[in-house]
Amino acid sequence: SGDLWQAELVLPTAQIPTVLVVDDNADLVDLFQRYMAGHRLAVVGATNSHEALALAAQIRPQVIILDVMMPRMSGMDVLRELRKESRLPVIMLTARGDDMDRILGLELGADDYVPKPCNPRELLARIRAVMRRAQGAVDHGLIHVDDLELNQGNRTLVKAGEPVELTSTEFSILLALLISGGTWGLVA
Repeated sequence: SGDLWQAELVLPTAQIPTVLVVDDNADLVDLFQRYMAGHRLAVVGATNSHEALALAAQIRPQVIILDVMMPRMSGMDVLRELRKESRLPVIMLTARGDDMDRILGLELGADDYVPKPCNPRELLARIRAVMRRAQGAVDHGLIHVDDLELNQGNRTLVKAGEPVELTSTEFSILLALLISGGTWGLVA
């Protein structure tokens, strides 16, 4: 159909991280694909939201680059759907500079936000930073106190086996308190 691409130089393997790039501009997907292949990243591309959701479930990429302004189903809608099932790192990509769009994307669970046009080198640096944070969530970053489990990597809280919704500010405060052993700001 011409809607899907797979990097010709670097194909997804267990050793090479995979990035799913979702943008209705095939030329942009191709540009990212060629640039990232030279930096040992495999890129799979989709030009519509439905293919993006199917590919995300099928290939389980390490990072998703998601355009906000997609036909039929917006990138924000795709992000909402992804967050129902997955904590895969998502970097939103948009030509719109509206603060409210960025805030909404971050509140919906985006890990980063990059304006278009963007420097491919900056996007690569952001991809690597998001992958490091996600890897840290797997390797470490869990804090257990009584029946609480705080995951610093994906910024989630579980209490007695049940997930607890927290705002970003609430999470940060709880993290500071748990790290300090509950003595934050107190002098002995």
